[in-house]
Amino acid sequence: MTIGRALLDRAAHLRDVPGILDALRSSDEVEVVVVRAGRARVQDGALVTTTPSDAGEARWALLGRRASGTPILLAVADQPTQSIDAAPAETWLSLRETGGMLDELNTELLVEAIALAGWLTDARFCPTCGRELEVRQSGWSRWCADCDREHFPRTDPAVIVAVQSEDGERLLLGANAQWKGRMYSCFAGFVEAGESLETTVHRELEEEAGVHLTALEYVSSQAWPYPRSLMLGFRATAGSERSARPDGEEIVDVRWFTRDEIGSALAGEGPVGLPGPASIARTLIVDWYERGSEST
Repeated sequence: MTIGRALLDRAAHLRDVPGILDALRSSDEVEVVVVRAGRARVQDGALVTTTPSDAGEARWALLGRRASGTPILLAVADQPTQSIDAAPAETWLSLRETGGMLDELNTELLVEAIALAGWLTDARFCPTCGRELEVRQSGWSRWCADCDREHFPRTDPAVIVAVQSEDGERLLLGANAQWKGRMYSCFAGFVEAGESLETTVHRELEEEAGVHLTALEYVSSQAWPYPRSLMLGFRATAGSERSARPDGEEIVDVRWFTRDEIGSALAGEGPVGLPGPASIARTLIVDWYERGSEST
């Protein structure tokens, strides 16, 4: 699922208000999203929130406000607490496991919560001197007292590409070695230092699939907090179908799929598995399939 205009007010103007987190944590008019080990509670198609007192010991941050004005806090919990662990284990889900069951607002909130929780957990020390960093801006920055440097949550740009044949009637997908041939998806890779997005797309397709691209078009983006990616989605056209081949390391197989085959796979009827509904890879595949279906 991709999101355009933000549905959640991140309330950035409140982050520097002195004592804002302590004040909100003592209020009964506040919602809290608890994240533990990259998972949050999801039940009946919605993200479950709790109260500050029920969240227990945690690292805290301000996620934003609902349209109603209700503040929403993040509690990054390490230790189990009686209140939140009374919930069934199957209700603690990652973004992948939600499978597109959440609406856009809940998805946006879940992505923000998991991404910020990961940074608050992993980036506790100064990368220059090793001193433990002081949390500032209601969980959105950290400051080193020794280096006098401020650190912010990191985002790593990555491209993901749906490649069609010259006539537009076939889609090239690849099987990653980690999937052991059970699933095919679009081609993706991280932007390297000094690269443009376009250069990355051409490089990744040549490296992973041996394909030279003759056309390239940006489609949309998706924040993907595993651990901190921003996926930038493209559609492209291959110059030659015959040149397609896997690199044999990261990609173990590449295959051209007809529109009928993609339609069957989207319906869960084979011939292969496709990415889940929560991913931009699925969005790109569906976009290609529907664009062609509309023109016939």
